[in-house]
Amino acid sequence: MREITIGQYIPGDSIVHRLDPRTKIIITLAYMILLFMLNNFYGYIFPVGFIILATLLSGISVRYLLKGLKPLIFIIILTFLLNSFMTKGRVIYQLGPLDITYEGLSQGAFMAIRLILLIIGTSLLTLTTSPISLTDGIEVLLSPFKKIGMPAHELAMMMTIALRFIPTLLEETDKIMKAQMARGADFESGNLINRAKNLVPLLVPLFISAFRRADDLAMAMEARCYHGGENRTRMKELKMTFLDIATFIVFILIAGGGIASRFV
Repeated sequence: MREITIGQYIPGDSIVHRLDPRTKIIITLAYMILLFMLNNFYGYIFPVGFIILATLLSGISVRYLLKGLKPLIFIIILTFLLNSFMTKGRVIYQLGPLDITYEGLSQGAFMAIRLILLIIGTSLLTLTTSPISLTDGIEVLLSPFKKIGMPAHELAMMMTIALRFIPTLLEETDKIMKAQMARGADFESGNLINRAKNLVPLLVPLFISAFRRADDLAMAMEARCYHGGENRTRMKELKMTFLDIATFIVFILIAGGGIASRFV
């Protein structure tokens, strides 16, 4: 659980850190859409190149980014296996009633790579953007929807708080698990049903702790006279720079190459 990188922030002064949060949010959303638009392995050359470039410019360790994949390795492997066994085509090997096909292996590898790139790309956003900047960026991007009654500031605040508390809840889960194991709890042995039952002593105190933290946060915000986005000003106004424009141009070129690969 300590390996999860989504929601964590690493302070720095790199090129990626200095980008406007709106730029990073828009590019991350466009990057996710691009991944789902690609339909062949050649197209993955462009997002992989973009991720490598962004990682080098951010100063984030590649090893640290890959470490964030460990908690999700089961989901990645399951995605690969499901596509391998459930895609019809030329049979390579028969495993009882299941057939492993050439098309299935190709589709499984394709989906697994897509999932890995999706995790790394979203991790880079939170690793290089502080929670406050992320809140401001989301709020500004949602501000046009205020005209139809959407609470832009409140939605941005809730999303950012949720991301901010992911590492906190994981740390709390680790502490509770070690405390319960010291009392004799066993979370690893037994079948699936027994493991689910053994999670009850973990989930109950975790939910209680989460509700307590939420209540403490609400009281702290009320004590500071927090009233949402009403008449709220910012200490640092968001401004687009030449660096943001250059980043958009580079990403548009990369995305254009990825979309063009669909017709190869």
